Amino acid sequence: MAKNEGLLYVVATPIGNLGDITLRALEVLKRVDLIAAEDTRLTGNLLRHFGIGAKLISVREHNEQAGALKVIVALREGLSVALVTDAGTPAVSDPGARVVAAVRAADLPVVPIPGANAAVTALSASGLAAPHFLFYGFLPAKAGERRAALETLKALPYALVFYEAPHRIGDCVADLTAILGETRNLVFARELTKTFEQIHVCPLGAASAWLSSDPNHGRGEFVLIVSGATEAAATGAGERVLKILLQELPASQAAKLAAQISGEKKNALYALALKLRA
Repeated sequence: MAKNEGLLYVVATPIGNLGDITLRALEVLKRVDLIAAEDTRLTGNLLRHFGIGAKLISVREHNEQAGALKVIVALREGLSVALVTDAGTPAVSDPGARVVAAVRAADLPVVPIPGANAAVTALSASGLAAPHFLFYGFLPAKAGERRAALETLKALPYALVFYEAPHRIGDCVADLTAILGETRNLVFARELTKTFEQIHVCPLGAASAWLSSDPNHGRGEFVLIVSGATEAAATGAGERVLKILLQELPASQAAKLAAQISGEKKNALYALALKLRA
């Protein structure tokens, strides 16, 4: 592959098992002039494992704006840059989005190098037959804000995918159960691709007991997947949204938006809108 100058490569790295890095990612990391890393020490360990020597700069959540400027300067000087996070795909519940946005705003090219992603990895092994899913990422750390966020999600008919840290996992599962109910299934996917990987599926009503049954169950980084609301559970959500929208919008537009928000059928909501307006 000929060296491409002045390109920003967004490079996915392993989420645990180093064998999951792609051949293309290795090739890019070997050839770029600069690597913008969330944690230069962790990325340095990855590079040394594969015998790669490269100049590293730090681009973290707290210096991302300044880091973006450094990347843009390097690209305009004709240098190629790889953007990486500590694990997985940059800009997906990780730093990187601001860098990519700034580079695009500067009219400079961005090339994605796909690879490991914890959410998709968990979904593939969950066994949930869900044709659609909503990736939420990390819920708010504060209990009140977390519960409020879950209230907005509980009527959606899609599998809900969250990330969670070990020190909040117990409180998070308790709130999932309280807000979403005990009957929906929860997938615990922890330490994915690592030595102590574990995937466990149970009803939300049994989730806290499983979590507390073994200290190891609460360790590691988590992907949590909750099955979507059933049609019965979602009943009324579309109507509530529709009534709010009808205060400001014509029936057809209100029904269309209510369907998009609630996941219910647009024709049924439109018929309801006409009845409410009669």
